[in-house]
Amino acid sequence: MARRLPIEQGLFTDTAPPQLIASKCGSCGEFCFPRQTSCPACTADGCQETLLSPRGVLWTWTIQRFPPTAPPYIGCVDRETYVPFGVGYVELPDGIRIEARLTENDPAKLEIGMEMELVLEPFVTDGDGNERMTFAFRPVGA
Repeated sequence: MARRLPIEQGLFTDTAPPQLIASKCGSCGEFCFPRQTSCPACTADGCQETLLSPRGVLWTWTIQRFPPTAPPYIGCVDRETYVPFGVGYVELPDGIRIEARLTENDPAKLEIGMEMELVLEPFVTDGDGNERMTFAFRPVGA
């Protein structure tokens, strides 16, 4: 029986609303996503897991209009069926900018500074028929 599985364990919660799983340094307070055990800013060990806010503002964005190189990309790379997608940085109130896929790919509907919210969406179907879920940000109210 096919299931919905995260594209990678430990990136996000499957609660409502979903949240990204980051780490926060106990020494300097820096956030890191994806989470890690040592701080990339001050190199201290012992970063603690923390959940990030599910809302933020769009800091910058672009539209990916051609298939990315595979590997490492695992989505559709067929130029005939490829669907462009938005990608951007969302600044969270936690003090971190997250690079993420956007649910919107129409430039007329994206604006720097607009409020965004985290959602989970299907990305690919694996060899066992499981739907692999990833995180993305969508405009609030969309």
